[in-house]
Amino acid sequence: MSKPGQSLPKRFRFGVVILAAGASTRMGVPKQLLELKGQPLIVRAVEAALASSAWPVVVVLGANAEKIRSVLTRLPVIVAESPAWSEGMAASIRTGVTTLQQFSRSVDAGLFALCDQPGFTADTIAQLLAAQQSTGRGIVAARYSQRNGAPALFLRQHFAELGALTGEEGARAMLNGDPSRVTAVDLPELAVDIDTPDDFAAAAAKS
Repeated sequence: MSKPGQSLPKRFRFGVVILAAGASTRMGVPKQLLELKGQPLIVRAVEAALASSAWPVVVVLGANAEKIRSVLTRLPVIVAESPAWSEGMAASIRTGVTTLQQFSRSVDAGLFALCDQPGFTADTIAQLLAAQQSTGRGIVAARYSQRNGAPALFLRQHFAELGALTGEEGARAMLNGDPSRVTAVDLPELAVDIDTPDDFAAAAAKS
């Protein structure tokens, strides 16, 4: 408890950005709408974020935006469309950063996640957040398949760099570049993502 005259510790405020703008070319249908355990993948990811301490939750759409938007109408999320989604992941990240900054100037960080990782849960978010709080690092990333990847948490100090990204690889270079500024959290369950019909069949068999 704070003593008289002392201010309370500042609450760490972060938003979650779910990147869901891709065209699912290898799947052949919008993978965001494929159902595991009776829920579309995009809804599973959103509900994981909503079950955490994050606010706001932003969903970035692009291809098939109207179809995907229809399953999000009852969820308390901000839906943002990336006008340059076909450029690749970086365009969606830029849209997510802009949306977070427009929502609030006091957001301390953004956690960027994908919609096609069935292992992504509220506990995933809690582990990344705990790692940031214990290390103070500006970037915290999930580690699986011998590299750092999404989901990843970026402090606000990195928003300008995220907003300048271009191309298909997104923030991969930031996550796997200078190791002194990145904390990695081993989360092998996130190595499973759904890109092809075989991936989906395997995930459905395990669910």
